[in-house]
Amino acid sequence: RMQSVEGRVRADLAAKLLALGADISPPMVAGTIALCAAELPQFDEAIATRDLAYGPDARHRLDLFGSTPGGAARPIFVYIHGGGFVMGDKGGPADPFYNNIGAWAARQGWLGVTATYRLAPAHRWPSGVEDMALLVQWLAANAAQHGGDPRAIFLCGQSAGAAHVASYVGGPRADEAAEMLAGAVLLSGIYDVAAAERNHFQAAYYGEDSAAFAGQSSIDGLVRTALPCLYAVAEHDPLDFQRQAALLVSRHVEAR
Repeated sequence: RMQSVEGRVRADLAAKLLALGADISPPMVAGTIALCAAELPQFDEAIATRDLAYGPDARHRLDLFGSTPGGAARPIFVYIHGGGFVMGDKGGPADPFYNNIGAWAARQGWLGVTATYRLAPAHRWPSGVEDMALLVQWLAANAAQHGGDPRAIFLCGQSAGAAHVASYVGGPRADEAAEMLAGAVLLSGIYDVAAAERNHFQAAYYGEDSAAFAGQSSIDGLVRTALPCLYAVAEHDPLDFQRQAALLVSRHVEAR
């Protein structure tokens, strides 16, 4: 009976999310946040260590979840938020997102990490690659003192965050990423800039010189890398995210 009630609740939530549509807009984003925040479990702020600096910029900040100095080394799950390259944040004590992901990782017995990065248009490509490198280097050097295993760093990004993780894994620092990471998770990302739908978010980060798009794309490097990667899209993702995922899968199958 409890499972039946939970199933009805989930179906009701799914229907409400579907009604918001797939086009990214302020009402869709605000509506999604309101619906999903109500479903989150209670968060214990005591497990969080806030605003550690991993680089020189004010946006080079991370939160740790489940830090246990002197404890046994645990794998590290790092979440990189989205926001169209121009907005977004890891969240703070009063925010539902993305404490939920850091707390989830801690509940699994991992060291959870959420992090911010520099934003466009003040910081354009390859700032995301540079920020991912700084973040991973900081974790490799410092995570052990918080109970993390620097040999088991898993980097996860969503939307613009996925594009940044992809650019680190499949871009100009791919060899470094393959050495430093144990795996990557890419959710609803842009991998082929030339094939992506043009919009002002992408222009703010990648610019508008189409001759540069191939060099800014990560798809070739993602096909080549031996690093274990998980790619996913959401059920009601915008069509462009689904096209990008399909393009990556087809390229990967063709090459391998």
